[in-house]
Amino acid sequence: MGRAVKLFLIAGEPSGDALGASLMAGLKAARSDIEFSGIGGPLMQAEGLNSLFPVSDLSVMGLAEVLPRLRHLFKRRDQAANAVIEGQVDALITIDSPDFCLRVAKQVKIRAAKLPVIHYVAPTIWAWRAGRARKMARFVDHVLALFPFEPPLMQAVGMGCDFVGHPVAQMPQAAPEDCSAYRAGLGVGAGDPMLLMLPGSRRGEIARLGPRFGQVARGFLQAHPRAHIVLPAAPAIADDVAQMMAAWDLGPRAHLLDPRAAGADYPHQKSCAFGAADLALAASGTVSLELAAAKTPMVIAYDMAPLSRVLMRWMLKIDTVTLVNLISETRHIPEFLGKGFEPAPVLTALERLVSDQTARNDQIQAAEVSMARLGAGDRDPKARAAEAVLRVLGKEIVG
Repeated sequence: MGRAVKLFLIAGEPSGDALGASLMAGLKAARSDIEFSGIGGPLMQAEGLNSLFPVSDLSVMGLAEVLPRLRHLFKRRDQAANAVIEGQVDALITIDSPDFCLRVAKQVKIRAAKLPVIHYVAPTIWAWRAGRARKMARFVDHVLALFPFEPPLMQAVGMGCDFVGHPVAQMPQAAPEDCSAYRAGLGVGAGDPMLLMLPGSRRGEIARLGPRFGQVARGFLQAHPRAHIVLPAAPAIADDVAQMMAAWDLGPRAHLLDPRAAGADYPHQKSCAFGAADLALAASGTVSLELAAAKTPMVIAYDMAPLSRVLMRWMLKIDTVTLVNLISETRHIPEFLGKGFEPAPVLTALERLVSDQTARNDQIQAAEVSMARLGAGDRDPKARAAEAVLRVLGKEIVG
C-alpha cells in the first residue's frame, strides 16, 4: 500500500469528539495504514489519537464568552496550524466547532493551498449566518453533512458534500431490562417519575444555566415528592457538575451519574439513564437527538450571555432551535430560550409531559421520524464518512 495515510483531525467539543472517534474507527476498518494526529477528547484518544493539547481549551461558545479568551484561542489556532504543516499530513479533517476549526483551516490553506481540507458537520446556514458557507468554501474542499437537506446548500457555493447520516440514529440503545435495572438500582419505584437533567457540556453553560436548572429540579421534587432526578455529567466538566449539583442540595432522590466513578461503563450507564427516564430537561444541542433516539420526551431550555443573546435573536432565521422539531418538521418539543427560560413555565411544560399521554406520544412520533430521516436502518455513518474521506483523497478501501 506504500506510505501510510496521515490525517490530522480537530474536534473541539464532546459531540465532535464522538464523531471523530466514530470516523477514526471507520477509517481503521477501511484501511490498516491510517495514522492519526490532531486534537480530540477521550473518545478520539481511545481510538489512538495523541491530542496536541487538552480539548477543554476550546470548549467556549458565544461571542461574549470567546472574547476574554481570544488571545489564548489564537495561540492554540497557530499551534494547530503549525502542527498540520510540520506533520506533512495527507488531509486536515475539522469536526464541528467552526469558530476554531475553520480558522485553523484558513491558516493551513494559506500555507498549503493544495492540502485537502474536509469539514465534518456542515455549518447551520439554514438557521443563521448564511454567508458562512461562501466564506468557508475558500478554504474547505469537502463537507460531511449530518442532515439530508444540507448537501445542496454546500454544493451551491462550490464545496463537495456527502450526507453521511447522523451517528445518533444508529447508536445502540440500552435494553429494556437494563433500563429497568437502572431504575431499580436508584430506588425509583413503579409509577415514580424519573427526570433526566442535561444542562450542557461546557463550563460556561453549567455556570449560566445551572442555577435555573437547580430551581426547576427543586420545583419538580416539591410537586412530585417521590420523583428522582438523574444528572449525567459530561466527562470534561465532571468536577464542575458535581459541585453544581452539591450546591443544589436536593437530597437523596437526586443522583449524579459521574463518569469518574463509572469509568469504562459510563457510556452504558448513560444509555440506561436515557432509556429509563420518563422525561428530560435539556440544553439545546445534539443532546435532543440522543433523547429522541431513546424516545424520551423532553423540554429544551437554553440561554446565552446577554450580548450573544441579542446577536442570535437578530440573526436567527428559524422559529425553533431544537433539532427534533426541525428534522421532523413539527413543533412538539417545547423550548424556553433566552429571557423565556424561567423556572415556572418550564415546570408547567414538564408537568404536561408527566400527565398528558398525547403530548408524550406526539414527541415520540417526532423522534421516530427524526431518526428515520437521519439514517436509522441505513449503512453505518462511520463507514459512509470514512468512504467519503478516502474518496476525496483518491484512496481505495482495502480493509
